[in-house]
Amino acid sequence: MSDILLTIPEIDERIAAIRENLRELIEQAAAYSGAADEELASERIAEQEEELERLLKRREELSGQKP
Repeated sequence: MSDILLTIPEIDERIAAIRENLRELIEQAAAYSGAADEELASERIAEQEEELERLLKRREELSGQKP
């Protein structure tokens, strides 16, 4: 997903959504009992954490730019 044309408020919205997804995934992972479920939850959490890091870096880049 390209975030080149996103504004800071749009990035902030995505960051908030990803943080909420992470909270939900962590809660679900705590309730899972099978190894396959735990692995899937771990993969989803890792994906969301990577996306969050990418968006945070992009937001920082945009914040530092001069108009």
